[in-house]
Amino acid sequence: MARRLFCAVLIFAMLLCAGAWARPTTKAGDGTVLDKLSYAFPAYDKVEGIEHYAGRAEYEQAVADSAFEFQKLAYASDGLKVTAYLYKPREIKSGTLPAIIFNRGSGPMGDSAPLLISLFHRLASNGFVILAPQYRGSDGGEGKDEIGGADLDDVKNLAPLAKSLGYVDMNNLFMYGESRGGMMTYQAIRDGMHINAAAVFGAFTDLEIMNQSPYVQKVIPEIWPDYEKRKEEIIRRRSAKYWPDQLSVPLLIMNGGADPQVDPSQPLQLAEQLQHLSKTYELIIYAGDNHVLAKNRYDRDNRTIAWFKSYLKQ
Repeated sequence: MARRLFCAVLIFAMLLCAGAWARPTTKAGDGTVLDKLSYAFPAYDKVEGIEHYAGRAEYEQAVADSAFEFQKLAYASDGLKVTAYLYKPREIKSGTLPAIIFNRGSGPMGDSAPLLISLFHRLASNGFVILAPQYRGSDGGEGKDEIGGADLDDVKNLAPLAKSLGYVDMNNLFMYGESRGGMMTYQAIRDGMHINAAAVFGAFTDLEIMNQSPYVQKVIPEIWPDYEKRKEEIIRRRSAKYWPDQLSVPLLIMNGGADPQVDPSQPLQLAEQLQHLSKTYELIIYAGDNHVLAKNRYDRDNRTIAWFKSYLKQ
């Protein structure tokens, strides 16, 4: 009897935890486009850190290609006005196109469109619509970024936004995550977001290890002021190593062999867990490359495109 009672309590606790993680996006209006904002790309030399993402020629080609258009949107998420980027062919003559939700890296920040436009151009040139949440509290968005807390809803609420556009094939949604965005991708999969396949690069799987980095130590008081009280909850929610059994879509995992932020041991550990669970995945470690795979960005994106196309539904 005591054993049955213990099991019942344990199951109930697990359900409570699952409910806390898999917060439903059922609020009226979530995903509604509230505004389309004007935007002009700056000159290459004016973009800080652009050399890690694109060379001058590829940046200028992406910005100037009139076959595609970039839109900066404000959309509703949990009652907040949040920013997202939309990149697509200028003319979609008939039918619908598959879409990629791209989850950027880093914490709260301003305009990141110049850093991402070359990547968007490569993806869209292969027949995809791109939607990229900037998360609450960034690039003019309302609210506070929790780096994998309530801001996960900003990712989930792009599904109804995509549906409202009318030209996205909702049977063919994919997700691509960079660094922190890879962690968000893992969480979205865990919470049951309907995507066909996913790819990540530089994605951490163990927040406790990441907490040793100077950057994370710096942002902890700002992002999680009650970190010491909620340490275990915060770490487990954001660390895929604790719930690999819930990663049930095909995963392409990429990491730099010389990544100073996410050691390759993290994706290697996750891959070993996925292998043990007979999950569908591929793991690529690029020897000598950095956190965003700058030296292999074309191969990184080409592999991702091929991965997604292999899981397209007719």
